[in-house]
Amino acid sequence: QVQLVESGGGSVQVGESLRLSCVASGNIPSMRCMGWFRQPPGKEREGVASIMAPYGTTDYAESVEGRFTISQDNAKNTWYLQMNRLMPEDTAVYYCAVDLGACPSLALRDDWPYWGQGTQVTVSS
Repeated sequence: QVQLVESGGGSVQVGESLRLSCVASGNIPSMRCMGWFRQPPGKEREGVASIMAPYGTTDYAESVEGRFTISQDNAKNTWYLQMNRLMPEDTAVYYCAVDLGACPSLALRDDWPYWGQGTQVTVSS
């Protein structure tokens, strides 16, 4: 079994930054794909970013490209989402996810088998 625990959410003002963390436990292979998704109020869950371990190959949603950075610490089974220049439309519950193999598309959330419980990010203007 795989368990994921997110942390780092909170309330910030427009333009500020937050860093989310996700720690994975269980039987985690060295080759895995780690992702971040978010669900804004009243909307569908959407892909934000993914990173392929151990290679570090990344993918981003167009809406966050250049503002958000996904990174990994493979030794700690942890990945991060650094969010800069936050905007009100970034307000959402953020979820981490993992696939124990190649990266599914960020557009296909049902292809990601393991999920964290979510952490709230609120950006106020």
